[in-house]
Amino acid sequence: MTERDTLIPGVFLERPNRFLTRVLLDGPPGQPMGDPVEAHLPDPGRLRELLVPGRRIRVRPAPPPAPGRPTRRTRFTLVLVETPDREGWVSVDTTLPNRLVGAALAEGALEEFAGWTLDRAEVRHGASRFDFRLTRGREGGHEESGGKAGGGRAEALYLEVKSVTLVEDGRALFPDAVTARGARHLQELAELARQGTATAVLFVAQRADVREIEAARSIDPTFADALEEARAAGVAIHGRRCRVTPEGVELLGRVPVV
Repeated sequence: MTERDTLIPGVFLERPNRFLTRVLLDGPPGQPMGDPVEAHLPDPGRLRELLVPGRRIRVRPAPPPAPGRPTRRTRFTLVLVETPDREGWVSVDTTLPNRLVGAALAEGALEEFAGWTLDRAEVRHGASRFDFRLTRGREGGHEESGGKAGGGRAEALYLEVKSVTLVEDGRALFPDAVTARGARHLQELAELARQGTATAVLFVAQRADVREIEAARSIDPTFADALEEARAAGVAIHGRRCRVTPEGVELLGRVPVV
């Protein structure tokens, strides 16, 4: 699956807070750049190896004001940053993996979930909310209770998608900052798996220079432990990488999660 966009080039200047950056956009050919502008940053992670002053970036213009659409403080969203070696790009749009995965699931294009049909996104199960629910065993199933197929009920699979941006020597590491929410998601999936419900996590590395994905134990040991416990409980753990260019982002093949 590929998502294409029209982006504006520039360079990164600074990050005043987790969700705000200041960038300098390229001017017309032969003309100097204008004044720095503020751009929203969707990724609250540390991104220390990416957000370096002078690093090339791409921003997306914010949609124009419209009835029912909240007024934005910033006119742009920072979505791409050059890799440290300046030979590739990284997407820092944390909402993009869900869009790519959702589109691929709708088309039945992910071999990890062969035989499953996308039921809905952002689905509640008990006190939890998961990114996707898939079903099999009955067309158009909308069972809230999940569980194994039986008595005409569809079998459900609950899926969480995690966006990965940090890479060290070809190893994609998640998370790049402590995430209590991420660990809780794994614990909830593990509990469902112990009860007999199908569950899975899909790590999506938003860059191409990845050969494997693993938990960043040195950053968040609690998450790393939760991932081990989830795998032991029966949660399926998958990984994929992306081809990222200023012209678009494409979901590529599988990579191991070690």
